[in-house]
Amino acid sequence: MRDLMKRWELSAFSRDGLSLEQVPVPIVGADEVLVRVNAVALNYRDQDVIAGRMGAFNLPMTIGSDMSGTVVEVGKSVEKFAVGNRVISTFFPDWKDGRPLGSGRHPNYQSLGGFYPGVLSEYVTFPAAWLTKGPSSLDELEASTLPCAGLTAWYALVELGRVEKGQTVLIEGTGGVAIFGAQIAKAKGATVILVSGSGEKLERAKALGLADFVINRTREDWVERVYEITSDRGADHILEIVGGPHLAKALEAVAPGGRISMIGVLEGGQLSASVGPLLLKGPVIQGIAVGHHRAQEDVVKAIDELQIKPIIDARYGLADLQKALDHLSRGAFGKIVVDFSL
Repeated sequence: MRDLMKRWELSAFSRDGLSLEQVPVPIVGADEVLVRVNAVALNYRDQDVIAGRMGAFNLPMTIGSDMSGTVVEVGKSVEKFAVGNRVISTFFPDWKDGRPLGSGRHPNYQSLGGFYPGVLSEYVTFPAAWLTKGPSSLDELEASTLPCAGLTAWYALVELGRVEKGQTVLIEGTGGVAIFGAQIAKAKGATVILVSGSGEKLERAKALGLADFVINRTREDWVERVYEITSDRGADHILEIVGGPHLAKALEAVAPGGRISMIGVLEGGQLSASVGPLLLKGPVIQGIAVGHHRAQEDVVKAIDELQIKPIIDARYGLADLQKALDHLSRGAFGKIVVDFSL
């Protein structure tokens, strides 16, 4: 193992504030493990961190939250992992199970690549309790996509939503969470309706068997189309990834007693909608901020059992982070991954 490693550091809240630095490999504490990072999956949230929209974190900092790697050294108190184990990171390291942490005044947002150091580094040292084993059925790039996008979709649809065979799941978009949501819903026997503004991406989703119905929102009233597909019932589950005033559309499309999972804020952080459908339909509107440690362990097991293969749109080398972020800004079909073998 080398004494020095490469690590991306953010010294100012802008893309220009990113630089690839050479620093010492971290020392392992008693309850920690040293992990050689093999792949890091990017999220839209990483762009917000870089731009300073997620809070005034201490600089310099390393961004990135979703990592797959190999344990190369363990602290003397560690029993959970051994050298050679494949591991993945957890987005909220302190959230083990149950309700979200924090208080009414101060909700918890102590995540990797923000409050805690990130993973865009050749090696990382974390407490063993911050990691879970990776799926045996996935390669390193695929495994890196689980800690945020995969877990978010699972937490919304399965952990909280209890999606069932025969239900209808409406998904907005074709990004990481959306594609995972489609895969999970299909694996659970649900009917999937995918909505996007890109005809090309919709055709790709259809060809991959990710959706039973696809709707191009630029060509037709997608809510009316949902009514047609469901014989006016509406969707049992909606992954609301757009946010802002778009919540009103989700409330129109949801079935009485259905469930809307608020995940994205692409159209802004201030929600707006008519109160009528909310009162008359009585849907559950649940906020989804990724998920906890135990749910990630469930995802890992389910991925192996259900044989779900994450969709990776493109991979980039560690030195090509700026190109990867450009691709993320343009929009991805599935996930964009930084491959440390390139």
